[in-house]
Amino acid sequence: MKKYDCLFFDLDRTLWDVDLNQKEALRVMYARYGLEQSGADFETCFSLYAASNARLWDEYRDGKVSREVLRDTRFEEMLAGIGIRDAALTRALSDAYVRLAPTFTNLIPHARQVARALAARYPMYIVTNGFVEVQHVKLANCGLSDCFRDIVCSEEAGANKPSPIIFEHALRRAGVGRERVLMIGDDYETDIAGAVRSGIDSVWFNPAGKPAGAEKPTLEIRSLDELTARL
Repeated sequence: MKKYDCLFFDLDRTLWDVDLNQKEALRVMYARYGLEQSGADFETCFSLYAASNARLWDEYRDGKVSREVLRDTRFEEMLAGIGIRDAALTRALSDAYVRLAPTFTNLIPHARQVARALAARYPMYIVTNGFVEVQHVKLANCGLSDCFRDIVCSEEAGANKPSPIIFEHALRRAGVGRERVLMIGDDYETDIAGAVRSGIDSVWFNPAGKPAGAEKPTLEIRSLDELTARL
């Protein structure tokens, strides 16, 4: 691969283990708010939440729903699925999740070692669609804040990945040309197709071996530790 002056990293599911952390957070909330009294077991609640959350994040990415709708609707739908309609409980769960989930520190395998090794060689930035108030907390709790110069969030940029607007915003924040940056992420549409359309080279972290679309990454990897050998 060619030499780069700067690395852009996605955070969720690239470094921070969303699936494991959100499940641990929901397990705490299931007990704290007495959801077992509905008769639904934890796995049922989690399945309902995960399906709603995934759909709403896609809609948020595409500008179809606001962050407020995303935050509340995933819990409203989860509760409805177990026979509860309670606006106050919905809001309590929504607020509690945003506070609690970022405190969990499970990382994708090799994330810590790779981030530290690459930070010694490159200025690095997080470029994320995640909410401002939680992304900084996640990095701090995981002990990775010192690996990154800054976190570029879609809320601040005024557009979500894959829009070129957020990539342009990140380039300005980093003070670097697009030809000298490499974007590393797990989500084909937001991270890879978005980078390619913005003229930025990309690494697709694709542990499941999903097929690519029309926009091809510069490099595809199955494990994060492949990065240190290739960069």
